[in-house]
Formats: sequence, structure tokens, C-alpha cells
Amino acid sequence: MRRLNRKKTLSLVKELDAFPKVPESYVETSASGGTVSLIAFTTMALLTIMEFSVYQDTWMKYEYEVDKDFSSKLRINIDITVAMKCQYVGADVLDLAETMVASADGLVYEPAIFDLSPQQKEWQRMLQLIQSRLQEEHSLQDVLFKSAFKTASTALPPREDDSSQSPDACRIHGHLYVNKVAGNFHITVGKAIPHPRGHAHLAALVNHDSYNFSHRIDHLSFGELVPGIINPLDGTEKIAVDHNQMFQYFITVVPTKLHTYKISAETHQFSVTERERIINHAAGSHGVSGIFMKYDLSSLMVTVTEEHMPFWQFFVRLCGIIGGIFSTTGMLHGIGKFIVEIICCRFRLGSYKPVNCVPFEDGHTDNHLPLLENNTH
Repeated sequence: MRRLNRKKTLSLVKELDAFPKVPESYVETSASGGTVSLIAFTTMALLTIMEFSVYQDTWMKYEYEVDKDFSSKLRINIDITVAMKCQYVGADVLDLAETMVASADGLVYEPAIFDLSPQQKEWQRMLQLIQSRLQEEHSLQDVLFKSAFKTASTALPPREDDSSQSPDACRIHGHLYVNKVAGNFHITVGKAIPHPRGHAHLAALVNHDSYNFSHRIDHLSFGELVPGIINPLDGTEKIAVDHNQMFQYFITVVPTKLHTYKISAETHQFSVTERERIINHAAGSHGVSGIFMKYDLSSLMVTVTEEHMPFWQFFVRLCGIIGGIFSTTGMLHGIGKFIVEIICCRFRLGSYKPVNCVPFEDGHTDNHLPLLENNTH
């Protein structure tokens, strides 16, 4: 009984076979079929390699939501060199919401040389080249996000030459924390002095002819420091053509959460608009000489997530490639063979001509070839 049940089960399974086998004696091979098979296998191999490269690649997904965090502080990272001595300039932040001066204790004033060394000039040239490419091809920003923490630091390299020149500039670098509202970070003549109605700078003791707000922005970012990320103002250099010159940067800051396979950080992206003008009260151009960075925060927050193709999707696409090529090449081979047979048959029918026409008594003709008679002697 068990053997009978096994035989019935096996016969039932055989009936369900969706891939019937054809004996090899019934299979006929051809040169055209072999050529099509080679083309099909080569195409499948190439597409499989390309699909595997796509499977290994990742892409950045952008999601937008309203930023509901108002209580935390905003960190500003600064590294700016001004072509004036440190005792002549002062930097601070004016909080426009509370009309008060934010603490700038985190900034360091360091005497420096404004002119760059050859190696530093090469670094600045490469950074400016990257900035120009980023403005043309925005997709490069995704590459920078994915390569964060894997590349070398984007900070200005130290001088490689032993220059005996005395410092003629002031490097202001460090970080400070401000409220998450619009503000104005500025560098102008004299040290800042806070008072109840706002703030002021001690500029009376500085000679007017020594004003020179030529500057270089080696780094400016908001939020957590992420090495490898290039910000829009990194590598910017401005040369003043007049003592009374104002440089303005209007910055829109967008809170950004970055989640990649390497890092997870809360940083900020920003866009900037630049403007510069000469202060001339007689011509109606009023203001204060200096460098002014007016920033405002966007109400939207961007979440950037690095995503990868799941394995099941890669497997489905791979099966589609293999099955699709087999089916397509099989149909094309059958259609091509059918067309060739039709053309060849027409050529054969056109090349056939009757040799002899033997008339019958009733007027019909015999188009068959006459039989050859054997002459016997």
C-alpha cells in the first residue's frame, strides 16, 4: 500500500511539472540558434554586471518637515582672516529677537599673515573649483554627504614656508552659540561694548586710513561640525578697494539631519547672497565699514537619509533581465527565421522556369520534364 501511495504521489507531482523535458534526440541545433544564444548570454552577463553595480550604489533621500525645535541653541563655526591687526577689529553677534549681544567668548583672535603660501593658494584654488562645480551640478552634494568622515579635513593647511614677515592680519576662529532666531554676526572696527540699548564698537582710537576689510573665509558653518562637507562660503576671498567698504552676506539656514551608513549628525545647510558697497554718506550710501553676515533660519527641516536597494528587489530585477532576454531573443530568432524562409522560398519560386512544354490534343500543355530514353544498341 505504501508503494502504491508513493507511485500515485510521484505521478501527481510529475503531472504538475511546469518544465517538461524534451529528449535530446528530438532537439535540433543550428548555427543561427547558436549565434543568437551567444549574443543573449553576452547581453545577460553585461546587464547583470551593470545591475550589480546599481545594487552596490546608494542614493540620498530627502524628506521635509516643520522644525519644532525652538529651545535649543544654534552653533556657528567661524574661521575668518581679516587684513587688519587684531587690536583694531572686533566680532560679535546681535540677536535681533531680543536686541542683545550674544556671547562671543568662544572666538580666538590670532595674528596671522593675510597672503597665503604656495601650498595654501593651491588649496584655495581647488576649493573654489569645487564650489563652482557644486553650483553647476547640485548632485555633487550627495557625493559629499556620502563621503563625510571618509575624506581628509577641509581646513586650511598650515604654512609650509618659514616666513619672516610680521603678521598683518587677524584670524578670528572658533565657535559660539546663539538662539535659533535671526541674527547678525559682524566684524567691524573696534572691540564691542554692550550696553542696555544695544551695543557699540570702540572705533574712535583707530586711524581711518588703517581700515582694510579685505578678508578670507576659510570656514563658516552652522550646527555640528561634519568633516568632509564643503559649505557655500568656504574658500571665499574678498579684496577691499576702498577703506570705507561694507561686505554683506545674507544667509538662509536650513536645519538638516544627516543619516548615512557612516555617520548620523544634526547639521545645517545654508544658501547665501553676497553684496558689497563703498560707504559714502555724501552720495547717500550710509552704513558702517565691516563684514556683516545676516542669517535667518528656515521653518522647514530637511532629513537626508542614505538608502540602498534591498536584496529582494535586486533578485527580482535580475530574474527579469534573464527571463526577458531569453524570451525576447527566442521570439526574435523565430521571427527572423520565418522571414528568411519566406524570402528564400520566393527566390526559389522565381528562379524556377519550365524547360519543355508538350502540347496535348485537347490544347493543354505538359510542363513536366520528358523522361530520358535509354538507347540500346
